[in-house]
Amino acid sequence: MKFQFYKYQGTGNDFVLIDNRHDTFCKNDTKLIAQLCSRKFGIGADGLILLENHPEADFKMVYYNADGNESSMCGNGGRCIAHFANHLGIVEKTAEFEAIDGRHTAEIEAGMVSLKMSDVSEIEMNRNHLFLNTGSPHHVQLVETVSAFDVFSEGRKLRNELYGKEGANINFVQQISENTFSVRTYERGVEDETLSCGTGVTAVAIAMHKKGLTKHSTVHLNTPGGTLTVTFEKIENRYTNVQLQGPATLVFKGEWL
Repeated sequence: MKFQFYKYQGTGNDFVLIDNRHDTFCKNDTKLIAQLCSRKFGIGADGLILLENHPEADFKMVYYNADGNESSMCGNGGRCIAHFANHLGIVEKTAEFEAIDGRHTAEIEAGMVSLKMSDVSEIEMNRNHLFLNTGSPHHVQLVETVSAFDVFSEGRKLRNELYGKEGANINFVQQISENTFSVRTYERGVEDETLSCGTGVTAVAIAMHKKGLTKHSTVHLNTPGGTLTVTFEKIENRYTNVQLQGPATLVFKGEWL
């Protein structure tokens, strides 16, 4: 199969993006998708994203984890596909698209993308962690020194032993200031730590507000790949108008032969 691809990254969370508006990509070939995402035998990415036609929205986003399986919403991927649509001339400064968790809107401005995320109303508070879904399921746990924490081993253990086959993304968090937190994430499907996770930092911002560790509705999240900002409104028990803001960058494009 011969096709053109684009490599994107958003705060180090990297993706293979493919324009599939003519429905030519073999979407059921999990081995091919995993190979494309392989850093040894392919292009190398945390996931693969297809841009497809949609009857009402500007386009449709279909997201696959690096293991080749279609997955839940990816926040940084959503920001990257909005930038990609702008690059292709499908949209200009605003975009509306359909993803697996519903409709999203995005604003694109000089390499920065702000993505509207799903509302959140259900937050499970446990003794040493919180659990919530921001388009993907997230475990949020505070640690003392996140830079020295064994994210791979502890994240893999929690992902498998606590959440079973379906799994969840595991976020380890350290508070830096009143509205700034450092975050490292173990992602299911990638089965490793990623440099950044968009739905993960969104979950952290909301969880920290819910826990009372910040009173701000604008929260800055430092990840190994860069800084993202999450803003929201809280109306009664619901977090709404949730926006994930940060850079999205086209790294290169090429042809798969």
